[in-house]
Amino acid sequence: MKKQHDQFVEFPKEDVRSAIHAGIIQAEKQVNDNKINITFRNKVNIGKRKVLYATCSVLTILGLLVVSSYFSPALASSLSQLPIIGSIFGSSDMNGLRQAHEKGLISEVGETETVNGISVTLSEILYDQNNITIGFFIESDKQLEDFYFDAGDFTINGKSPAGATGSYGEKNLSATTRTAIQEINVTEDMPEEFELGLKLQGKNGETWHFSTPIKRIDNIHKISAPHSQTVDGLKLKITEISVSETGLSIAYESSEKGTDFDLSRGGMIDFLVVDQNGNKITGHSGGASGELVKDKIVFKSNKHFDPLDSNVTELTITPYLDIPSDGRGVEIDENGKEKEIEYKEPSIQPIEFDSFKVKIRQ
Repeated sequence: MKKQHDQFVEFPKEDVRSAIHAGIIQAEKQVNDNKINITFRNKVNIGKRKVLYATCSVLTILGLLVVSSYFSPALASSLSQLPIIGSIFGSSDMNGLRQAHEKGLISEVGETETVNGISVTLSEILYDQNNITIGFFIESDKQLEDFYFDAGDFTINGKSPAGATGSYGEKNLSATTRTAIQEINVTEDMPEEFELGLKLQGKNGETWHFSTPIKRIDNIHKISAPHSQTVDGLKLKITEISVSETGLSIAYESSEKGTDFDLSRGGMIDFLVVDQNGNKITGHSGGASGELVKDKIVFKSNKHFDPLDSNVTELTITPYLDIPSDGRGVEIDENGKEKEIEYKEPSIQPIEFDSFKVKIRQ
């Protein structure tokens, strides 16, 4: 594994520029027909039973660009000024991923596995705070169906974490090629570096297995900002706020009395964040992992936001309920058997939390 900023050392620039140009043309032709497949899972532990919910209220569509492998020598002279791009993260519409690419914080993997004529390449990884973001390039010998792939299991040093959520999104570039980004958010403490195991699943039962060492980026600044409040029986506690070159993270824990997850609200908590000048900080990810503890439902989550500008000195954070309007779910019993379950739209009303301020720098 090597750092992203080393990735072009051995590659001819003219070949790469030409491939990029061809890829851009192809992507533009496909953009109106692209299908996006994004799932967002909240893992809920109910005794020995686990439930995965896919909600649709806060999903972010990831705009990706991956170049074609086609090369035409005739184009070389006309493309001499075309900047070299091609990283999945570098072409994303998420500021944190673009900045990570530009600053060389991304680890390039380049591991490929082919199953039934479908090649999946684990292209690049970013590990910041407790968030792991993975970029894939997918190419098939035959036309791929829409929504063909789904993110599978992952492990940390060979073990599944107790609490984790995430999202997976695809963008079609052609009938046989697409890109994907998977986000993994772990709600428990994470090691600085570890071996990441990953399994991607196909619609016809195929599985692609990957394993790679990853390391957390440096210069993550943790902010001391103890805060808790209870509104309408729902207790919210901010457990950590951290800032890095790739984004702002807000970790929380919630609890409320009850045993019915369909009526629980702790997993729906999100945050409106604005700086001292009233500029909104865009949020991107963060499901919630919940469990039943005696007569209370306890949720943990880590919300991720855009990187902060250098002139940001203070943030105003307002918690709120982001109530989902649609979704799908999977129930997993103690034997690991999955069962599709109907998502029930909750009859939950918004509640009003108090805002609080956090000093980023003096």
